Amino acid sequence: MRSNIIISGGGTGGHVFPAIAIADALRDKDKNINILFVGAKHKMEMDRVPDAGYSIIGLPVTGFQRRISYKNLLFFFNLFASMVKARKIVDNFKPDAVVGVGGYASGPVVRAAASRGVPVLIQEQNSYAGVTNRLLAKKAARICVAYEGMDKYFPSEKIVLTGNPVRRDLFDLSSSREEALSWFGIKGDRKIILVLGGSLGAGSINKTISENIEKIRHSGIELIWQTGRFGIRAAQELIAKTRYDRVHVHQFISRMDLAYALADLVISRAGAGTISELCLTGKPAILVPSPNVAEDHQTKNARALVERSAAVLVADDLAATRLVPAALELIDDSNRLAELKENIAAMALPDSASQIADEIFKLIKHTGD
Repeated sequence: MRSNIIISGGGTGGHVFPAIAIADALRDKDKNINILFVGAKHKMEMDRVPDAGYSIIGLPVTGFQRRISYKNLLFFFNLFASMVKARKIVDNFKPDAVVGVGGYASGPVVRAAASRGVPVLIQEQNSYAGVTNRLLAKKAARICVAYEGMDKYFPSEKIVLTGNPVRRDLFDLSSSREEALSWFGIKGDRKIILVLGGSLGAGSINKTISENIEKIRHSGIELIWQTGRFGIRAAQELIAKTRYDRVHVHQFISRMDLAYALADLVISRAGAGTISELCLTGKPAILVPSPNVAEDHQTKNARALVERSAAVLVADDLAATRLVPAALELIDDSNRLAELKENIAAMALPDSASQIADEIFKLIKHTGD
């Protein structure tokens, strides 16, 4: 009998790409499985999910503004509309299980499924569980986590340690280097720093790189710089003005496998998805946690690595003065790079997507028994 699965959530690459990885693993195990994504309208999942070959429906749900804003009036209206639509989706699609990966759309769909007796699996990506997932945990049959010690947030009997799923093209980078050099237009005779600000970019990281471009030039390194859509124009104008041909600026890097294949050091935010990719690829990293996320969970993610000497942390408010000096010092310290590489690689959980898919099928089988 053909199984129907809903995967709900998104908003950022940290939610979307693991969700797609789970879907791919489900399809690998059952070619006939029917998968439907439910995301938030106007968010990146509405493009990335169809690109990956899956159907998606968008909900009007939005985020709640932590400061006083008229948008919060729309929040409650959109939430109600999303709850109604989520119930209709569940009733029409008749899922055998629902997977919540976090993000705006996850809550309405998980609640709608649980109210109809559909088994729910939640995937918590961070080392610090957010309020939404803690509330949804009451309705979940299984909670897949990426860090040990999560029983302080969730019932221990529901927890399965799986790690975070990552894009399957990151599993083997050994044959990618020559292709990567050609794709980025790099000669390959210098050390390379990869700068990532997340799928939307990071203002503080972009600003720091821009203000230190001459220092970076004089260091002799090559720079691959993903700016996000908000920083691309300023970065392009800067590079054109300085005529620094060793900086390769991209709004969004579609071939992250090639970027990781080249990187000797990565500067990045500390989203759970990115950290999982760094662990899998074994890349030394300087993490600059975003201060604009719920409950400062990126700092907690970063500290989980720093405590194991697996990454370097630079606080966002100190990035302007400390980030570039720290990066240039580290890129020339081969012993420290090797230590970070060894320790971060040891934290990788490479079978995450497959393990989560197995847990989903267990839920379906248990419900059908």
